[in-house]
Amino acid sequence: MKKKSDLPTKTCPICQRSFAWRKKWKDCWQEVKYCSERCRRNRKGEAPEAAKTVKSTDTSRTHFTQS
Repeated sequence: MKKKSDLPTKTCPICQRSFAWRKKWKDCWQEVKYCSERCRRNRKGEAPEAAKTVKSTDTSRTHFTQS
């Protein structure tokens, strides 16, 4: 039996996490790009979480004046 540290790894382009070879990917390891179904579903138009910037909110719109 092989150790998990001896298995090939790839980096997921969505979450930037490293993931290891799995037995179910035995015949299609070359085509595997994403670490999970969640990352595969979120692949279109999504930037990696680490690269996203937090936008500041404009608080002047949230204040209401009484007439």
